[in-house]
Amino acid sequence: MTTFDDRERAFESKYAHDEELKFRVIARRNRLLGAWAARQMGLSEAEADAYAKDVIRADFEEAGEEDVVRKLLGDLTAAGVDTDDTRIREALAHKEAEARRQVMDQTNL
Repeated sequence: MTTFDDRERAFESKYAHDEELKFRVIARRNRLLGAWAARQMGLSEAEADAYAKDVIRADFEEAGEEDVVRKLLGDLTAAGVDTDDTRIREALAHKEAEARRQVMDQTNL
């Protein structure tokens, strides 16, 4: 095994690790965002848990966060909550920072 092979494997390993962390942060962000939206809509604890899972699933519709923002805006508006795109994006940014902290604490990085 050459030094080049070792370096290549190390880079591949780091890339895989970074992608896994990124996925975990986004999934946690979506769960936290779903819980936030559920509180805004006055859902019960069981309904809030199910709704948070729906928000996580909604993120798989397309790349990026637009699918999540669209879902939340539609659901919050339908529930009579006074909100807009800007407020949802602010919550999304706040929950992403919170999710990153939680994941990093959990993985002891």
